[in-house]
Amino acid sequence: MTIPRIPVAPAPGNMLVDFEERINFDRLRKYRIGRIQEALEQSDLGAVLVFDNNNIRYLTGIAIGEWTREKLSRYAIYTRTGELILWDFGSAAVHNRMYAPWMKPENCLSSWTTMRGAVPPGDLMANAVREIKGRLEDAGVGGMPIGVDIVDMPMLTELGKQGIDVRDGQQTMLDARQIKNRDEITLLSMAAAMVDGVYQDIVEALKPGVRENEIVALANKRLYEMGSDDVESINAVSGERCNPHPHNFSDRMIRPGDQAFFDIMHSFNGYRTCYYRTFAVGKSTAPQRDAYVRAREWMDVAIQAIKPGVSTSDVALLWPTAQEIGMNDEKEAFGLLFGHGLGLALHERPIISRLSSLDSPMQIQEGMVFALETYCPATDGVSAARIEEEVVVTADGCEVLTKFPADELFVTNQY
Repeated sequence: MTIPRIPVAPAPGNMLVDFEERINFDRLRKYRIGRIQEALEQSDLGAVLVFDNNNIRYLTGIAIGEWTREKLSRYAIYTRTGELILWDFGSAAVHNRMYAPWMKPENCLSSWTTMRGAVPPGDLMANAVREIKGRLEDAGVGGMPIGVDIVDMPMLTELGKQGIDVRDGQQTMLDARQIKNRDEITLLSMAAAMVDGVYQDIVEALKPGVRENEIVALANKRLYEMGSDDVESINAVSGERCNPHPHNFSDRMIRPGDQAFFDIMHSFNGYRTCYYRTFAVGKSTAPQRDAYVRAREWMDVAIQAIKPGVSTSDVALLWPTAQEIGMNDEKEAFGLLFGHGLGLALHERPIISRLSSLDSPMQIQEGMVFALETYCPATDGVSAARIEEEVVVTADGCEVLTKFPADELFVTNQY
């Protein structure tokens, strides 16, 4: 009997049910630990010490509110001998002992934190590093270098004082995170499906008189209603703000004939989207349509090229130079004709850009998930087209996760 193929990137309901397998979180946690174990064994590190919320979640499967991001108030270590320890914020450690049975209770500790210096470091950092050092020695990796992702100066200084050899651990974490398993791909697809629905709401709302910030508010509301756990950012750009791209939103009021583009960045169970779409409001002009056609062509040629074994430089060379889109150099154009990995963070591997990929190419592999972004200014001097598609690399090509129509310029509330 032939068994039907399971879709590469399904987007099932976000509830766990007993009548079909959806996300297997136990499998997801074991996969991620296996990936970091492999990455550590290929490095000279005895452990990674991570402060980035995304890396903490990757290792431990434990998340806490977005308010802790960048405060460096939580940290975790994973050793090449298999010891996983999380120092969480205050009483969250008690919660973890109760509700995270995959963690050893004795390895769920409260952190020592200066809240980015708001609390005087004093002996606080000395106590924190002594505790970390003791756990590293207990795990049998004392004296080995440790990899750190991001760190504040008091912590870095104290690690050195206590004789710990600190190396770049972010590269090791990115090594682990760049290949996704089926559960990660499904979560990324589900996050994209939520944005599909938000774009339908935007199409219905996008008419003269509405302001960019009102569209941002609409998108935030709908995403949280659908189960988003973090709306990281939403770009809303219209009219003369389209060129050059400001990468933000304002209170500008939409007018008839404006071109407008949006980027929706949110996460579902930690897994993120970066998802642009461009619209014309009421009517479109020939320069707007021409710019969109070129942006779409650049997107399609990249999608057609992507498969395992292709280099990021091969893809970057398919796109125009900075000067061809009106920029002085590739540094100014960075992020406009662009590819970047997606996962628990908005920017993972691979990165595809003329700024970096030609000198430091990376081979594209099956299981990578990344976003492709194109941008084309219009000849009217103010409008521009912006398109983004998220893709998962399969054995013989790639599958597009972003489903809202983008083959041609979408005119909303057409006259």
